[in-house]
Amino acid sequence: MQHVQNLSELQIERSSLTIGSFDGVHLGHHDLLHSMAERAKEADLPVVVLSFFPHPSVVLRQRTPAFYITTPDEKAELLGQEGVDYVITQPFDLELSKVEAGEFLDRLTAQLGFIDLWAGEDFALGHQRRGNRHFLEKESRARDFQYHLVPPLLVGGEVVSSTRVREALRSGDVARAATYLGRSFNLVGIVQKGAGRGKELGIPTANLQIWEERAYPAVGVYACIVEVDGQRKQAVTNIGYRPTFEDKPEGPIIEAHILDFERELYGQEIKVEFIDRLRDEMRFSGPEQLLKQIEQDISHTRSLLNDRTLD
Repeated sequence: MQHVQNLSELQIERSSLTIGSFDGVHLGHHDLLHSMAERAKEADLPVVVLSFFPHPSVVLRQRTPAFYITTPDEKAELLGQEGVDYVITQPFDLELSKVEAGEFLDRLTAQLGFIDLWAGEDFALGHQRRGNRHFLEKESRARDFQYHLVPPLLVGGEVVSSTRVREALRSGDVARAATYLGRSFNLVGIVQKGAGRGKELGIPTANLQIWEERAYPAVGVYACIVEVDGQRKQAVTNIGYRPTFEDKPEGPIIEAHILDFERELYGQEIKVEFIDRLRDEMRFSGPEQLLKQIEQDISHTRSLLNDRTLD
């Protein structure tokens, strides 16, 4: 898979193309890409995904926080695993938002030579989203490309979408988020020094510094799997403000207690996979009560994850 940062950086004579945010690369995206890749293989076409960063809603509607499910590089890697040959992460700004749909199709034709265009039912391109389904159907006949409209994927009677993944994360329902994603939601970050309170209690934690625009689960305690040094370890992860102590941080802290692991990880990148929510964050009367609850959280995590393969 080749990942480029601008449409102008890629020149292809023929391709199969899809356009969208693809944030999270969830099961709905998988469904579209699977159909697309099968047809592209038959026609001997490279599969191209054109994505945008920042997300158009961040630029046009000032969506805050941005709450991205995946970073652009994480998204490109996941798309590569789906059989995509080229990922374009096109910078999106107000100037690009004013390009009319027909002109944008001209640019795509000149750079990518697409003969197949794949899209979901709610997709539209160009200024004020004028390049809607009816426009693309008309243009496909005029420009001689195949327009493939892919219906939404339902899971549990609900349409799978990046919005639903974000909603699940905001509510702390990481298990539901996983049903939409087709995998556990994860955070990748750098371990930084914390206040050292966990170590004082005999429960050392790895404090995770993540991309500030990254989505993360609601405040609470979670059963997780941490990937570090090629190993996968069970962990209890707290997201919150440490209400038992007086030094309340400005923003939530993400700290993972990795079970059966003692080495310091400062400055190292780790990945935390969120498997299930254990409980809300709570204020305790003191360290002893907090430690007793953490021990229960550890026991609960082991019971949840002991049957899960870590290899």
